[in-house]
Amino acid sequence: MAGSDVKVLWVICNMKGGPMRKKRKFRIRRTIVRLLGIIAICYAVSCIPPKSFRETKNPRGGSALENKVAIVYSQKYHVDFWGFEKLHPHPQKYGNLYLALLKDGFDRSEDVFVPDEVTDDQILLAHSELLLENLQHSKNIAHYMEVPLMKAVPIGLLDSGLLKSFRRQTGGTITAARLAMDHGIGVNLGGGWHHAKRDAGEGFCIYNDLAIAIRVLQAEGIIRRALVIDLDVHQGNGTAEIFEDDDSVYTFSMHQGNIYPVPKATSDWDIELKSGVDDGTYLTVLAGALDKMFDEVEFDIVFLQGGADVLRGDQLASLNVSPLGLVLRDAMVIDKCVKHKVPVVTTLGGGYQNDSWKAQYASIKRTLEKYGTVNAKPQYSPRKASVKEKLYTK
Repeated sequence: MAGSDVKVLWVICNMKGGPMRKKRKFRIRRTIVRLLGIIAICYAVSCIPPKSFRETKNPRGGSALENKVAIVYSQKYHVDFWGFEKLHPHPQKYGNLYLALLKDGFDRSEDVFVPDEVTDDQILLAHSELLLENLQHSKNIAHYMEVPLMKAVPIGLLDSGLLKSFRRQTGGTITAARLAMDHGIGVNLGGGWHHAKRDAGEGFCIYNDLAIAIRVLQAEGIIRRALVIDLDVHQGNGTAEIFEDDDSVYTFSMHQGNIYPVPKATSDWDIELKSGVDDGTYLTVLAGALDKMFDEVEFDIVFLQGGADVLRGDQLASLNVSPLGLVLRDAMVIDKCVKHKVPVVTTLGGGYQNDSWKAQYASIKRTLEKYGTVNAKPQYSPRKASVKEKLYTK
């Protein structure tokens, strides 16, 4: 075949619709399909709980570290929306915190206290029947969660994928409160839903776990009076509303003043901070407030709402608190409670940066080093996370 004939044949084969062009396109498409298949498989695998997480699925008891600090967590804290929950950083922090405790040797899965779901009867101690009725409709949940697309999701799927997580975390705060009364410090790796009001959810909050836990302990005669120290960057408006005119619960909220919620509710004591407040100012103001409350207010237990949205860079606020500042903040509250021999319950609250959980973990780690270990050394050997654990908490 002459050179000119070869050239003509090459042109024909590669021209639009030619056999070589078609073959190349087929290979490209096949490669893309394979890659998408691999990605889909990895994504599906990442939604399957590994063994260390499955062990915290069913309610059971655990062991308080050094008989002083009880960790409460459940794999059921995770929002399960067929993998789509992984597109939001918030639902992943619970698993990240739990896994970090295991990796660093501070806890084992069998030591963690696994709570049951809160019951309707317990919910109704702090909320009205109207809330439970509202939660039968997708449009209301979409409004509370500020996700309009949820209106189109059948209520059964929202209940199993979303509401069960809130009910389990609320059960976690109740469990942590009971354990705090027994051991001193109860750490719930979830909860802090302080915007939920008596009749309705609000601001990503469905049930007010703080209010429910207080009412449960009061109903059981375990406590008479409680102090809520709300340090989320947003005011704890739901908690303030539920306990309005109730002398048995003192509500304190220190928050940024010029952001949601607007208008504010009225806590027993509100401190509004200006945008840009740094560690020094923040901690000085808090120290003064704690001294005053511990001198003047009567309470049997403290509930700390330790939101991480005070951190600089949070997309829903504009304070300038550093990760170390958050650790010192929580330490200030917990140390004060321990000094005065007052049980304390900690909950996570808000925090909308991908790494905000790391500051909260540093805070929990500090609590464990001081009160849950001997000579600040983890009880168990540190280990690496497995591939499955990494995928699951990604």
